Amino acid sequence: MKRKLLALVLGCALTVTTLVGCGSSTSTTTGDAAETAETAAETTETGDAAATTEASGDGLVYWSMWEATEPQGMAIQAAIDAFTEETGIPVDVQFKGRTGIREGLEPALAAGTKIDLFDEDIDRVNGMWGDYLMDLEEFVKASDYEATAIPGLMSACREVAGGTLKSIPYQPNVFAFFYNKDLFEQAGIKAEPKTWDEFLTVCQQLKDAGITPLTCDDAYADCMIGYHLGRLVGEEGVTDIVKNGKWDDPAVKKMADDYAELAAKGYFSENIGSNVWPAGQNTELALGEAAMYLNGSWLPNEVKDMAGEDFHWGCFSYPAVEGGKTGTEAANYGAQVFAINKNSEKGQQAFDLICKITKGEFDQQLSADSVGIPADTSNTEWPALIQAVQPVMNECTTRYSWAVGIESNNDMTPIIKENFIKLMAGTLDSQGFVDAMVAAGK
Repeated sequence: MKRKLLALVLGCALTVTTLVGCGSSTSTTTGDAAETAETAAETTETGDAAATTEASGDGLVYWSMWEATEPQGMAIQAAIDAFTEETGIPVDVQFKGRTGIREGLEPALAAGTKIDLFDEDIDRVNGMWGDYLMDLEEFVKASDYEATAIPGLMSACREVAGGTLKSIPYQPNVFAFFYNKDLFEQAGIKAEPKTWDEFLTVCQQLKDAGITPLTCDDAYADCMIGYHLGRLVGEEGVTDIVKNGKWDDPAVKKMADDYAELAAKGYFSENIGSNVWPAGQNTELALGEAAMYLNGSWLPNEVKDMAGEDFHWGCFSYPAVEGGKTGTEAANYGAQVFAINKNSEKGQQAFDLICKITKGEFDQQLSADSVGIPADTSNTEWPALIQAVQPVMNECTTRYSWAVGIESNNDMTPIIKENFIKLMAGTLDSQGFVDAMVAAGK
């Protein structure tokens, strides 16, 4: 069954007690404050969760992947402030940034540092840090959290955690081709390509109109080879090739032939061999010098200052290839996720904070401020810059991981990227690419 974005009734309701709960639409709005506090805050029988927290001087500790000055960090801080005001529960939020959390979180967790909850990418949290995660199934069931959650993302969170929910998605994203609608119109292109042959036709129409069809940066080059191989043999096949050095697989030659054709026909930017991120996205795509770029749904936000208000964004899934194992229903889609430290003594409070950030008002604020996809399906208004992404996201039923497994062998990643960039630049032909990879994989 296709996992559609469902616009359902908001399931996260506030009670009139001091604790913020993420409950179903039938949750009590009166009730016994003492009982609610005992259940949700795991404190005393008095029901005064705020007073208990203040007396102990011990609130929640949250390590964030964002910087305090980023739109995401500021929106999350606003949600935290509201949470603390409503519950009396202080939150020590430590904005670590991407580098800080990727380098520092695991050593801190291993050392027993007090950290109640943290966030990062779905694969990193459930993969690298999976041993530290609390099971969230009971919290989610009791609160009816999934009534307004994106089914495909909740399923993805369970899948990457081995079948049990150990993280809550927010800031959904999808990786696809982004394009300049005005340049497509200028070239007389009437429809987005669904197949590789249609994609080649679009590229030729753009070139005939004097427009560079494609650009890319070094940071994302391996995503292109990953997607194409993924279309041909699926992610398991890509991972098998990369991990086991099967570069003589016919799919590799087919992929190399297809990209060598793009290069030979002049469809890539003349800078494709030297672009260092963010040169391609900032100075070529955003400024209208190239029409298409394979990237994530965060791209329009990243380049909005360069592109300007008049840039009209389009988006389509990586095209299907003839005889391929997967088609346009398969994509690298995911989210950032929140997780709770399995050693936290404040699991319910941490989950309540997650609800505050990912549901209702503050999910909508986070979406608007960061030009991101809402996580709460009750928030049906998507930012204008990414409205073209919605049909692509709706179509996704098969999830690829990042770069479709092409980075599953760390020792090979820089070699793959180097030779693939040469292939796109036309300085290496398809057989030369295969030979280089076979030699490197021995």
